[in-house]
Amino acid sequence: MNTISPAQRLARCALLAVLVLFTGCRHEPPPPQPLTTLPDVTAGAPEIVKPPWSNLTPPTTQTHLLDAGAAGVFMPTAPQHPESALFGSVRTNARGAAQFHEGLDIAPLRRDRRGEALDEVRAAAAGVIGYVNRVGGNSTYGQYVVVLHRDPLGAVYTLYAHLAAAAAGLQPGQPVRTGQPLGRMGHTSSTSIPRDRAHLHFEIGLLNNARFALWYRAQKLKPDHGSFHGGNLLGVDPLAVFRLQRQQPAFGFRDFLAQQPAAFEVVLPTARPLNFFQRYPALWEGERPREPQPAGLVLVLSCTENGLPLKGRAATEAERRALGRGASAVLRVNAAALGRNGSHLLVQGRGGWKLAAGGERWLSALVY
Repeated sequence: MNTISPAQRLARCALLAVLVLFTGCRHEPPPPQPLTTLPDVTAGAPEIVKPPWSNLTPPTTQTHLLDAGAAGVFMPTAPQHPESALFGSVRTNARGAAQFHEGLDIAPLRRDRRGEALDEVRAAAAGVIGYVNRVGGNSTYGQYVVVLHRDPLGAVYTLYAHLAAAAAGLQPGQPVRTGQPLGRMGHTSSTSIPRDRAHLHFEIGLLNNARFALWYRAQKLKPDHGSFHGGNLLGVDPLAVFRLQRQQPAFGFRDFLAQQPAAFEVVLPTARPLNFFQRYPALWEGERPREPQPAGLVLVLSCTENGLPLKGRAATEAERRALGRGASAVLRVNAAALGRNGSHLLVQGRGGWKLAAGGERWLSALVY
């Protein structure tokens, strides 16, 4: 029979302790999941949420965003097309079709000797980190950070894209203050952005559908950024937000949306209440739909040019008849607000306006 001495037993115990400690040090917890809504920090009585926009600040050291015609403020796709750095149907692709730009491209103020941008990117308002993508090649946004802001309307996002690097330590759920560093301006992207076009792509808007990740996976699409994929982020014009903040510092986001013109209205039947109006109930007009959905309920959505619902309501009998047997129907179009329809949501044919292929995808993701 083999025996071990007390000294050998002690040595084995010490070795086992070292192995356990080493293994414990190497064990990494699962990565934090991105947020789809702001965390509930209330306890007891409901909290009165105040809009966070009174301290809204530019996301870089560039402070001339509202100075019309100021040189060097924005980064266009080409010098002869300065409007391409702004929000809207401001770009044209290689086929000559209009493309929708859902944000604002802010140029750098400082570069190093190699021409790399040095500008720090900062949170435009207080909120919490919703998502951090540190892999520049798996998104047209490159490395990007999404911050969620508590507004009486619901969660409003700001997005900071094409970062050279996101700030170390940023994690979903982490509170951030106005002006807190989020990273450094760069030109990362899954598409090629030359160094001399380094810029910050900045967005403000609402989230389309908390079930977007499920819809996206059902389409067998990759890569997956959950609810913070660009297809689920419906932006508004950041310059218009800054203008309203200058005029009315205590505004809420519902005040802002009330000033935006509807570009089109679409009627559609739904199998369940839209998640969008569950998260933004103030944008629903009339009695809220019940769950499960009453048989035969048909909705009308009034939307911006890029598909952000400004309001929703139950369809009238005449609007139900306009739907017919189709999956959806375009009821009205405001051509001036629609612009060049760079998002390709609608097309106009002999029979009038209808959803284009891009519009069908947009609606599919919205109602999933």
